[in-house]
Amino acid sequence: MGRPQSGDRVRFTANTPEGDVTHEGILLAPSTSGHMTVKLDNGYNVTFAESEVSEISTLSTPNLTGEQVITTLVENPELPEIWILHTGGTIASKVDYVTGAVAARFEPEELLDAIPELANHARIRTMKLGNMWSDDIRARHWNAMMEATKQAFDSGAVGVVITHGTDTMHYSAAAAAFAWAGGGGRPPGRIVFTGSQRSSDRGSTDGTENLLAAVHWAAHGPAPTGGNGDASVIIMHAGSDDGICAIMPGCSARKFHSSRRDAFQGINAQPLGTITVGRGGECQIDMDVQTPTRDIVTDPAVFDEDKRILQLMAGAHMYADQIELAANYDAILFHGTGLGHLPIEDPNGDSPENVAMREAVTKYCANGGTAVMATQCIHGPVHMDVYSKGRDQQELGIIGNHATTGPDAALVKLHFLLSTDQNIQSGWDTDLCGENASSIFN
Repeated sequence: MGRPQSGDRVRFTANTPEGDVTHEGILLAPSTSGHMTVKLDNGYNVTFAESEVSEISTLSTPNLTGEQVITTLVENPELPEIWILHTGGTIASKVDYVTGAVAARFEPEELLDAIPELANHARIRTMKLGNMWSDDIRARHWNAMMEATKQAFDSGAVGVVITHGTDTMHYSAAAAAFAWAGGGGRPPGRIVFTGSQRSSDRGSTDGTENLLAAVHWAAHGPAPTGGNGDASVIIMHAGSDDGICAIMPGCSARKFHSSRRDAFQGINAQPLGTITVGRGGECQIDMDVQTPTRDIVTDPAVFDEDKRILQLMAGAHMYADQIELAANYDAILFHGTGLGHLPIEDPNGDSPENVAMREAVTKYCANGGTAVMATQCIHGPVHMDVYSKGRDQQELGIIGNHATTGPDAALVKLHFLLSTDQNIQSGWDTDLCGENASSIFN
């Protein structure tokens, strides 16, 4: 067959310190000059210096005509219509073995070709909002997502799936919850965020089941109440094994692990339910359904993209000059220790930095600055009544006492309150859409 080319399936033998090893896989574009990179059947790449390869043979050659063959699937007109909005990530992507790159495929025909079982759950429309790393997403992108969800609902869709990079998915999910339900209403349909912890070229990919479960929820889930954390939800694997995905409240969840398939967990909240995904792509929702009492809203709130929030982490490296930076921001969100504390006392008389911190916070609040406390502990409330320091902080003007809102949703909630010109104190004390439930006190 001649010299193997990128994209060919090859078998090769390489010399290693432990002896000769033989592998099969897809030959990729080399990762560096003088080396050979092969994607193995388990999804991982191996690279050897060309001088280490003693034998190599071509097993098969792909069709490189550039034409994409797509299976034609007929829509079932009796199924509900849902929209899939793509913002980024590798979910439902396929590998270009010639270049080694993972390319997103998000035309409806391409999605159904990649995961044909989706056609059994809904009639699918798609919109590509971008192909962003999730850590690059800002408030303008939250607004774009919400405008697209409105467009979908206005067009008759019963639900929307937003595919999103996992690192900041919980921020965007919280933004959707506040935009649609933070004013006391509920969205016209279901909104679900999903992604993939493992890329689609790996044998351990979770993207297919996550997307199947998300599409099923968007098409057939219960009507959102808007008040119990279901205005938007995150659907990802419930455990390391396949078969069950968790339905988590979008305003009370976060990514807890950088690589596990069950990376997402609730904060001061339990999953709303689960979705069992069968081997044939069939799905079954298991949850307690509540009857909505809120009115449906047709226009989501808009986040003011000019609002700026300074986030400061309490600890040994917090200093007064950091508070001075707040002059360029609309509010401070403190991530306090324990029940919500800052280094503002000097009992041993050896830490003047703490005294300066107290003076800086006092001056900031006295001049009308907005300072809100969240806790670094993830679970549990902010409770500034327990210790004298917490009571002192309240007297200085720091708000947030008794809140159960997680630290990430707290950032989004503060942005929402600033954007909608609400009273921060009263808004913070209120459970707007399930983010500030009082049940953990019971």
